[in-house]
Amino acid sequence: MIHPTVVIDSKTSIGKDVEIGPYSVISSDVEIGEGTKIGSHVVIEPYVKIGPDCRIFQYAAIGAQPQSLKFGGEVTYVKIGRGTIIREFVTIHRGTEFGGGVTEVGDENFLMAYSHVAHDCKIGRGVVFSNNATLAGHITIGDYATIGGLVAIHQFTRIGDYAFVGGKSAVVKDIPPYVIAAGDRVKLHGLNTVGLKRYGFSKDTLAALKKTYRIIFRIGLTLNEAIERVNAEVDQIPEVTHFLDFIKSSQRGITR
Repeated sequence: MIHPTVVIDSKTSIGKDVEIGPYSVISSDVEIGEGTKIGSHVVIEPYVKIGPDCRIFQYAAIGAQPQSLKFGGEVTYVKIGRGTIIREFVTIHRGTEFGGGVTEVGDENFLMAYSHVAHDCKIGRGVVFSNNATLAGHITIGDYATIGGLVAIHQFTRIGDYAFVGGKSAVVKDIPPYVIAAGDRVKLHGLNTVGLKRYGFSKDTLAALKKTYRIIFRIGLTLNEAIERVNAEVDQIPEVTHFLDFIKSSQRGITR
């Protein structure tokens, strides 16, 4: 199922039942998992590992050298997990030695057309990138987050699990898990209640997260005071603990 016009380096490893469309170019030191389907005119540069059952549409470009002035030609990698969908004109760059050497895209993600993932980013599982979502370097995206169209995210920023970032937002600080954020510059707009219900979060969990959010962001306390009050007044279920740990570990600061 490989079109005769495809250019494949002899050092490429291709699994069973892989399909590759016309005029695609697959470089050396590439691994393609079984059942993956690659469209026409796709370019996959060296040191890329693609998991099984992925779908890569035409004109995507994966594994190019990072757009980093610190990059010195060292061997770095892109890793893409099982079942990820990469649409037209998506670009994913290799890591840098400074940033750990690997750009990682986890399992079952959906990267819509013209999305960009820069060097050393770490993307969790089940993440959705709408059209033209763009990540600078060293960004971490938690599991099941949704990034709206035309969103730009500053380097070294973190987006928490199940967070929803509205379209045309500029993100310069960390966004906690479970919340909705939107705007230029981005601001928080409450819990991602609809999304959390879709993922099966219980009423009790939602109530605890709502109380946590209100204490931290809505009643005018300092961050340390708010965390102490949450510890005293809210059941320390795993989701609340995760919310607080994310905030306490922030290096760039938290979006308010």
